[in-house]
Amino acid sequence: MGGYETRNTEEDKTILVALINREQREDKVVEYLDELAFLAKTMGLDVVKSFTQRMDKPDVRSFVGKGKLEEIQTYIKAEEVKVIIFDDDLSPSQLRNLEKELKVKIYDRSLLILDIFLLRAQTAQAKTQVELARSTYLLPRLTRMWTHLERQRGGTSTRGGAGEKEIETDRRMIRNQITVLKGKLEKIEKQNAVQRKSRQNVVRVALVGYTNVGKSTLMRLLTKADVLAEDKLFATVDATVRKVVLDRIPFLLSDTVGFIRKLPTHLIESFKSTLAEVIEADILLHVVDVSHPYFHDQMLTVEETLADLGASNKPTITVFNKIDQVKPLDQDMLEELDSAPPTLDELKKTYLSKGEKPAVFISATNKENMDEFRQVLMKKVKKRHLQIFPNYLQNEQYY
Repeated sequence: MGGYETRNTEEDKTILVALINREQREDKVVEYLDELAFLAKTMGLDVVKSFTQRMDKPDVRSFVGKGKLEEIQTYIKAEEVKVIIFDDDLSPSQLRNLEKELKVKIYDRSLLILDIFLLRAQTAQAKTQVELARSTYLLPRLTRMWTHLERQRGGTSTRGGAGEKEIETDRRMIRNQITVLKGKLEKIEKQNAVQRKSRQNVVRVALVGYTNVGKSTLMRLLTKADVLAEDKLFATVDATVRKVVLDRIPFLLSDTVGFIRKLPTHLIESFKSTLAEVIEADILLHVVDVSHPYFHDQMLTVEETLADLGASNKPTITVFNKIDQVKPLDQDMLEELDSAPPTLDELKKTYLSKGEKPAVFISATNKENMDEFRQVLMKKVKKRHLQIFPNYLQNEQYY
């Protein structure tokens, strides 16, 4: 990001830190740390160890207690650790104190996600959105380790007491950059609003879901377009819109950024123009990785994010993806299953298919049950299409 973006190498040894308390039970913390390790891997970091501590609430000064901090410090020196990632957000004072004590680069979960978004952003809009979110988040947390604006200042790094002056100079530069980025984003959003307005007479379908559930793979199947699909968190940051024609009915399909637990508020705010594809969609396809042991929690995160966006009441189809990967380990959550892995018919008989919203079970990778998925989707699309064009093929029965 400008002169103060960071880059890591795979040689950067990294440790993870999380708290266990009433709000975050031990089994949940294990899940969260697994996800955090995946995030770190996406950034090219090498996670070598995780530290947890049982505390009712984070220590105001250093997040973890004094004894745990000393344990971490000893490990850092012995193993030459370069980066620490905390699974919760750090306050500006916690960040300063930890960097002073540990003398390594420190991320909290939000800043790590922001940096991943920065790496993934391709379009001018996405890059501007992420730079704005990251600048806003970093501004009160700027420390010597996050001061990388020497090139923009036109000088070299100084030592000693000049450090605080450097930070203040950098803060002024970031404030100025925030103003510039906001102006740039306003212009982009106006252009996009005009573009979206031109699509008002076309049915719009948006793929939503937790990150890495297979949305891009599904979009590639439906559009037969070259859409990036990777086994990485946030493989898609930019909104991708493609035209699809099924059964002579055209509609627009958009793939948007995957949601995740504790998605930074500044990022949601900055990405509102991209998420407008969700807000203005006629139909949502909520893609779920049904093979994930905590897919219910992931679904809840998506539903809460949609509610925050004001998009929770839209016609929605729940698409349970990756049915080919459901393992015996997952089946304590699928109480009605007899076999392992379950058959498609068995999955259809479970409680998952009995919710208020239509549900369909597929494997996008193996193209399993795609015909039924297309039929369920087209029923919704045609219904909306006839609302827009009441006289279109009025002699045919669609629903």
